[in-house]
Parts: sequence; structure tokens; C-alpha cells
Amino acid sequence: MMRDRLEVLRSLLRDDGFLCCHIDDSEGHYIKVLLDEIFGRANYLTTIYIQVRYPTKTLKQNMDFHKEIEYIHVYRKEYGAEPNLPRKSVTFDKFKHYIEETGSGKTITLGGKTVTVFGKDDYRIKSGEGSAIGLKEIWASGTILDGNSSGRFFRDYLAGRVSDDGLGVLYKVSGIGDDQFPYRYFTGPKREGATKGKYFQGVPMEQLNRKEGDEDPTIPIENFYDLAGSFGNCRHEGGVEFRSGKKPEALLKPIIGYFSNVGDIVLDSFAGSGSTGAVAHKMRRRWIMVELREQCDSHVAPRLMSVINGTDETGVTKDCSWQGGGGFRYFSIAPSLLQEDEFGNWIINKKYNPEMLAEALCKLEGFTYAPSRDYYWQHGYSTETDFIYVTTQTLTREQLVKLSDEVGHKRSLLICCGAFRVRKLDDFPNLTLKKIPHAVMSKCEWGKDDYSLEIKALPDAPESEPDELDEFTAGLPKYKRKARKALAEDMPLFGSEDDQ
Repeated sequence: MMRDRLEVLRSLLRDDGFLCCHIDDSEGHYIKVLLDEIFGRANYLTTIYIQVRYPTKTLKQNMDFHKEIEYIHVYRKEYGAEPNLPRKSVTFDKFKHYIEETGSGKTITLGGKTVTVFGKDDYRIKSGEGSAIGLKEIWASGTILDGNSSGRFFRDYLAGRVSDDGLGVLYKVSGIGDDQFPYRYFTGPKREGATKGKYFQGVPMEQLNRKEGDEDPTIPIENFYDLAGSFGNCRHEGGVEFRSGKKPEALLKPIIGYFSNVGDIVLDSFAGSGSTGAVAHKMRRRWIMVELREQCDSHVAPRLMSVINGTDETGVTKDCSWQGGGGFRYFSIAPSLLQEDEFGNWIINKKYNPEMLAEALCKLEGFTYAPSRDYYWQHGYSTETDFIYVTTQTLTREQLVKLSDEVGHKRSLLICCGAFRVRKLDDFPNLTLKKIPHAVMSKCEWGKDDYSLEIKALPDAPESEPDELDEFTAGLPKYKRKARKALAEDMPLFGSEDDQ
């Protein structure tokens, strides 16, 4: 089931779109391999780790291992898709340290650079208000030792000099750094046995040269979030309780923010209690949710109504400054058009009335459904002179002769019928005949557990006003969704009003 759904979801994505798959550790590694196959390993971006409960919140007392972490695997559809990186507010708050040299120190050379060594009584470090001439304190340890020039200089030349210079010394290294100062200060270990030191960085020139109106610099997306508190307190979010897998809005807000923009479409193929649609709506995204179960009416629709009415004050409502607005439409997938009779023959499903059948065949054959008031045989059109006629009758030669005469030589007619009794179709050059079961089965894989409508064969949505379209016409072409047999049991679809 998951492979089929993921393949469909990938086909629906824009080339610069993303898929975010939230899953626990029971199946997380298996679906990672499956996602690698479908999206390609080169399109795997990251796994975001979510703490969903604290160690003290035990699920069952008899468990050997406590489940605290879940995953969100993130994939892009194609190379070039870029997430929205968070931005770091540019302030001088951390540049709050000021170093005063009270002695002359001694000068040495290390790594080709001039270094002044101050004893512990030859300098003072003061802290105060952050400013453009202040310094930021950074530990020279961990990945810093390999990540920048200051860390590498400490690693290669200053670490281990306690025996030469003593504890608590200050090093002033010339010709290093990217700030306004032509030097950088380092401190060595301050107590016996310690190995770590620090360096003091000035405000980077890039920050000093920023102009009013410049955007704040970007920072990487974090891949761990402690949301155990949010998971524990989201039961009543949206005014609906949902005990199985409800996601807090605090989780969905950053995910939707990183991987979509205002006006984009966010699709959730397992709507659950409607959390994704609620957050997407508050963040001014368009959205589509799919759900098979009864919570469509008990949870999803009421929750979205409260978001639209502005009565939902839970979740990220305040963070998004949401006060209400917008709308949505509610659709159900139509039943299968064909069914097998007791003799193994494919026949029209009895749930379809003539109008539904004509509309479905128009869609499958690429015609616009538009029944004529003047001609019974015009159920739709593809051009001004090309029409379609749908009937379950078995047409005789006499009936076809009459139809051919009415259509005339300047028009053409596609006839989808139950059967026809004629040997030579060449006698009717303005008519094209198709048996309905064959016309439908050529577009679908019927009689299989997994069958799919060929989306590429469907026409684009006609340019019609919403009130001129019924649910069937308004929904399917816009969403371009594959119809799947396992999901065809009256499955409701939700879509934001802009997607009508």
C-alpha cells in the first residue's frame, strides 16, 4: 500500500516539491529504503528527529525499551529544490566581552604568525552590553577544531602549551579572523588537567556592512526537536480529540514553513484529525487532505470550520496571527464505473445514473461535459465541431444511419455505447464507435487489487465558474488524482476553496 501511495504522491509533486514522511522507529528504516527506491538516494535530504515523549511518560510498564523518538524523512522530487532556511536575527547581543591588556606580554612566533602571550595578571576580560566593538566568546572544542581557521590554529599550535606558558594565559594572534580586528584573542586552560580553551571573535565584517533593509543571514535547519510537551498536550487542539497519531500544530508549523511557501498546495494523504490542513490554512497555504474513515465528519470538517470561523484559538493560531477566513470543499470519490456480473462480464455499475455515466465518459475521453438542450446526442464537446454521445443501448444500423444524417458531414461524433450492430464502420465517416466497457477498460486496469486511472489521459479542468460544476466535474481534474480501487469506498476528499 505504501509503495503505491508514495509513487502517486511523487507524481503529484512539482519538480521543486518535497515529501516529508513522519513515521516511528518500528517502520522508519524500512520506509527509508522504499523512499530511496522511489525518489532516488540522491534526493534524500535529511531525517528530522522528534522527541515525542519524555522518559518518565511510559507507554506500558512492561516494555523493555522506551519509545521517545520518531522520524521525519525529507525528500525532494528533483535536484534544485531548495527549502526555506530559517534566518538568524542579526544583533550584537552575544558580542558582549571586552578585553583589556594591562601588561606588555611576550612575543613569539607560531605557525608563521606573531603571537603575544599575556600572563594571567596581564589582562582582564569584562562583560557588558553587546556592541559593534564587542567580542563573542566561543569554546575551541569539538567540530570547531576542524571547522574554521581559529579552531585549527588552537588545535595545531596552542593546545598543549600549558607546560610552556602556564595556566590562564591569553594569546593575541595577528593576521587571523574575518572581523574588524587585525588579531584574535585565545585563552588556554585555566586549571590543572584541563585541555579546552576559548577564542574571542569580533563582529564579522559582513554583519558590520549590512544596510538597512538587508535580509538576515540564513542558518541550517535543525534536525532535532524536543516536542514531547507539545505531543503530550495536543489532545484538545482544534477542538477534536484523536488518540491515534495526532500531531501537534507546533510540529507542523516549521515543517510546512521550511518546505512550502504562501499559496503553495500542501497535501496530506492521511488526514487523521485534520491537523495538517488546519496549520496549512492558518499559514495561508492551499491544502488537500484525504481520509477514508468516519472522522471526516466527526473531526476534520468541524475542525476546519472552526479555523475558518476564527473560533479555533488553539495550536499555532496566535503565532500565525490567524483570525479566520477562507473556505474548503468536501468531495467523495465516485464508485467504480464498471463491475463484473455473475457471468464474468464487465457491465456498468448500477450506482451510476445516465448523467453520471455520460459525465464520466466525457472525462475519460477528453471531452467537456456539456449536454445540449437541442440535440439529444450532444453530451459534450472537444471542439466546436466534435461531440460525444453516451448511451447504454445496443445501436442498430438504422439508428446509426439516422445519427450520421443528423450530425452531417461538417461535424464528427464519438459514440460510446453498450454495443453496436454494424459490419462496416466506413459507411459512417463522421461517426466513431466505442463500446463502453472497452472505452473504460482502456483507461483503467480493472480487476486488479491495484488499478489506476491514467492521469495523463485526463483533460485539464474547463474554465468554468464553480457553480456551473457539480462535485464530480469540479474535483477530479483539478486534483489530477489517481483513482485507486482500495480507496474507492466513498472516500471523502477535502480541498481548500482555491483548489475548487
